[in-house]
Amino acid sequence: MTIDYKGIPVFYEEKGKGPVVVLLHGFLESSAMWSGLVPELSRKNRVIAIDLPGHGKTGCLGYVHTMEMMAGVVEEVLRRLRVRKSVLIGHSMGGYVALAFAEKHPDAVKGLALLNSTARADDTVRKQNRDRAIAAVKKDHKTFIRMAVTNLFRPKNRKIFREEIREVKAEALKTPVQGIVAALEGMKIREDREVLLHFTPYRKMMILGRKDPVLGFNDLMDQARAAEIAIFEVSGGHMSHIENKKEVLHAICWFLKK
Repeated sequence: MTIDYKGIPVFYEEKGKGPVVVLLHGFLESSAMWSGLVPELSRKNRVIAIDLPGHGKTGCLGYVHTMEMMAGVVEEVLRRLRVRKSVLIGHSMGGYVALAFAEKHPDAVKGLALLNSTARADDTVRKQNRDRAIAAVKKDHKTFIRMAVTNLFRPKNRKIFREEIREVKAEALKTPVQGIVAALEGMKIREDREVLLHFTPYRKMMILGRKDPVLGFNDLMDQARAAEIAIFEVSGGHMSHIENKKEVLHAICWFLKK
């Protein structure tokens, strides 16, 4: 299904009935990343999966896609669907968008789950890495995508999930250069929202990959422990919904039943 937002198409999928669960994908992904989880989650919930700006079937909105702007797109989809309250589940960049949405609309959030994501802003080194990535994308975006996707997985899982990695790459290669650059620019300047883990009333959970090559496991663990929120550890890398699908599904179902 598609709505028009400021002149661009915004795509989303909706399935099931019950409490609303909003799924927000990560960088170079789309709502399709949730396809392995939606059948189970939609048995008792109304699941809404949105393609964020510049990804999937949703258009681009300028050179920089800030997390706040992406959260505005989520807000508009939910407004059109007359959703007043929901549980937000965000993978990586989707977690940053979920945090931006939760900061602006705390009363609209029933729960927040960060899957391989962080509430902290980029440090100086990470910002420099974003700039290098932007340069690489502008030079040869296809090579960048193929390398970036492979590097999201735990090294020993790259052979095990060879077919899944091929599918992720194929989906990622549909992302336009403008969408890739705009997301990198937006993630680079995003605000630190760790305070939301500490001083918000709704339930929260972080799902962490012990071998996550993108986000340091110990850093994520520190965030979760300091905020005293639910922690769920899995053995894989940054793509826990693929590398540890059963465990992630179990964690999310447990979280939704709380």
